[in-house]
Amino acid sequence: MYIRIARIVNTFGIQGDIKVIAETDFPEERFEPGSELSIIRNGVEEAKVTIKQARQQKGTYIISLEEFNNINQVEGFKGAWLAILEEEQQDLPEGEFYHHQIIGLEVHTTEGKYLGKIKEILPLGPNDVWVIKRHEPHLKDALIPYIDDVVKEVDLANQSVQIQLMEGLIDDAD
Repeated sequence: MYIRIARIVNTFGIQGDIKVIAETDFPEERFEPGSELSIIRNGVEEAKVTIKQARQQKGTYIISLEEFNNINQVEGFKGAWLAILEEEQQDLPEGEFYHHQIIGLEVHTTEGKYLGKIKEILPLGPNDVWVIKRHEPHLKDALIPYIDDVVKEVDLANQSVQIQLMEGLIDDAD
């Protein structure tokens, strides 16, 4: 399985550079010269590439690849992803998780009430916010801050999260 680390949003210049938005906590390591990545689209590898050079620019990265030196060679990669294989990801300290491990987990309150599944993670300010797709269609998505006061347990083995609802966090009257 591939783990997406950056979305290719555009080309840059005429020398075959690509502009990407990083989705990794380790961009310096992943975009280090000599790093090998895959370009994937819909879970299918389109090319294996080696980082020649990378630099940060206004919230994005401009990346030169060893294999390409012309804009025409990389134009078709717009919208694709740079990725690594799952076994290439780093081990994280206890209590930390990769986004792909969290998305899809079922969310229950400490009282046992099922709320829905995590569908997205928004990196906002000092902590992430988890977007929960509610189990009933008429209920709006819930936004849960990933803080110790709210998230009490993440159980990857059972694909579930237990949260302590704070006053006003979820409005089921929607």
